Amino acid sequence: MSSPASGTRVQRMPRAQRRAQLLQAALGVFVSKGYHQAAMEDIADEAGVSKPVLYQHFPGKLELYLALLDTQCDTLEALVLEALESSEDHEERVHATVRAFFSFVADQGGSFRLIYESDLTNDPQVRHRLDALEAQIGDAIAQRIMQDTTLPHELAEMLGLAMAGAAQVMARTWLAHGTQFSQEVAAEAAGHLAWRGIGAFPVNRMGDPARDDQPAG
Repeated sequence: MSSPASGTRVQRMPRAQRRAQLLQAALGVFVSKGYHQAAMEDIADEAGVSKPVLYQHFPGKLELYLALLDTQCDTLEALVLEALESSEDHEERVHATVRAFFSFVADQGGSFRLIYESDLTNDPQVRHRLDALEAQIGDAIAQRIMQDTTLPHELAEMLGLAMAGAAQVMARTWLAHGTQFSQEVAAEAAGHLAWRGIGAFPVNRMGDPARDDQPAG
């Protein structure tokens, strides 16, 4: 499919709306073809615009990919932060956090592939964004673990990163092999697994001496 013919009028949109449209079109192309096989012409065609219109917003394919990656990283981080603030109950927060990863992976646009299955992870700019996302999510979970348990920062940080990694792997495993059961059932099972680990640590009694013989829950 070719770009709109010369002289064809492309419907004018506010700049922000056009940018959002181009990012959505790029998502579909990058997910289906991967970064290396995708072409700017493919994205312009998907968006129904000419390549000059696309280049008015993004000077090149890498810049477009990075803008899209930033958007998806922000989306995942927001989902996790919302889950961590969703309840005052320690166990429910763990389940909500796991569900956040399942919701992100289950998105029909396949946006999770840019973060977890990208063919461009060796690019320094992409790697920097992915490492930053991992650190930010891990730290956010670690902060909640420290509030809910008596664990020190270093151990909570390790568990935060591990929990985030396990949750996304379980969500992607369900997506690939879980046609026999629903997202809700899979997320509940994954949440139970995460809680059986995190919930085994002593509860923070708001300054009371830690009681190592008293597990959470």
